Amino acid sequence: MSRLIVVSNRVAPTQEGRPAAGGLAIGVLDALKETGGVWFGWSGETVAEPSAPVIEKQGNVTYATVGLTKRDYDQYYRGFSNATLWPTFHYRNDLSRYDRQEYAGYLRVNLTLAKQLKELLKPDDIIWVHDYHLLPFARCLRELGVKNPMGFFLHIPFPVPEVLRTVPPHEELVKAMCSYDVVGFQTEADRQSFVDYIERGAHGTSSEDGMVHAYNRFLKVAAYPIGIYPDAIAKAAAQFTDRKPVKSLRDGMRGRKLIMSVDRLDYSKGLVERFQAFERLLLNAPGWHGRVSLVQIAPPTRSDVQTYQRIRQNLEGEAGRINGRFAQLDWTPIQYLNRKYDRNLLMALFRQSQVGYVTPLRDGMNLVAKEYVASQDPADPGVLVLSQFAGAAEQLPGALVVNPFDLSQMAEALERALSMPLAERQARHSDMMAPMRENNLSVWRDTFLGDLRSVARASSVAEKVVKVADVTI
Repeated sequence: MSRLIVVSNRVAPTQEGRPAAGGLAIGVLDALKETGGVWFGWSGETVAEPSAPVIEKQGNVTYATVGLTKRDYDQYYRGFSNATLWPTFHYRNDLSRYDRQEYAGYLRVNLTLAKQLKELLKPDDIIWVHDYHLLPFARCLRELGVKNPMGFFLHIPFPVPEVLRTVPPHEELVKAMCSYDVVGFQTEADRQSFVDYIERGAHGTSSEDGMVHAYNRFLKVAAYPIGIYPDAIAKAAAQFTDRKPVKSLRDGMRGRKLIMSVDRLDYSKGLVERFQAFERLLLNAPGWHGRVSLVQIAPPTRSDVQTYQRIRQNLEGEAGRINGRFAQLDWTPIQYLNRKYDRNLLMALFRQSQVGYVTPLRDGMNLVAKEYVASQDPADPGVLVLSQFAGAAEQLPGALVVNPFDLSQMAEALERALSMPLAERQARHSDMMAPMRENNLSVWRDTFLGDLRSVARASSVAEKVVKVADVTI
């Protein structure tokens, strides 16, 4: 059986017994363990000089990690990836900046990584590349003569053509993406945006079976909504309910209702709007004063980027202002925690809450929304208030879906969730658990890899036919 080669910007923790960072990492690890293979990417360390990958083997999985120089980190990671692509793909052109040197660094690092991976490849390996840091990675490998099947999955949204064109090298990036055999997105809207760019720009055509012909290549383009393992999360949530932090939160609530929100500290998450909508609930429904609290956990991210430092300061200011306006001697409306918690502990905290509050302004996958639902007690489940712009919204029919730019609508949804009868909560929870079980993480993984293998076989057959025709002529 061919090996699976996973390529991502960061490689998940590899220490024995230490849990992977999240559901996606778990799914990738499962795939690697089943087939045997390599996980290749940045170690997270900066180094003085580029060097060969550090190889670590655990069972039939090989971890190959490399360091980045300070220059590479600044241009490839902090620069073009996170100062240009990230804000633009999240429809925040106002925060995006473009620098030619950073883009050159982005291409340089992709080529360097491709050269390092090439030395590890075998002829029948299947390569699965992840996320916006590595859009041109397949093109780099193709230029090095690598012909292996290559698939790409984008974790974040893909913007409509008008927004994408604000990135100066937009066509070069899309053309590079067409070097993959399969390009996957979280939602149908993201897939359509990619196809629209190809067709409206007269760069190629698409067919109903998902095949796209562009830049003299055929590739499959499809939506692959990522799942979770809901029963495993439910089990973990129940098992961790007696942990000290969970008991402390439960005791501290003193019978009050709890709205729970967990997100990375990022401008795409709509955290300020979330706080302001909660404030509007307290303004419009004073009967909830002293009876409900919002706990917002927002682990810091990219703390060396000035934009993210401002986000933290702004959010801390809003929490302080709202608490100062409404707090009582025995009640603090918002508990804002700027720290990271173990994933299983978070699932147990979700289980204690009556409302899950997941309202990003724009998001790719958002597994937190699904994890919230899965962690609930089926006998007495909480209610999910979910942004229509979260990638998971299409797969969660029982959520109260809101527009995160409408503070009044969000406040009304919070009040409805807090007051919802048990029977309706149970029905909504059941409506979401069933499809999550049917389309779990394994289904996502196997569907994508199945399509990649099928396209690769078809391409191989077509190539042989062309060779035979050439000989005949």
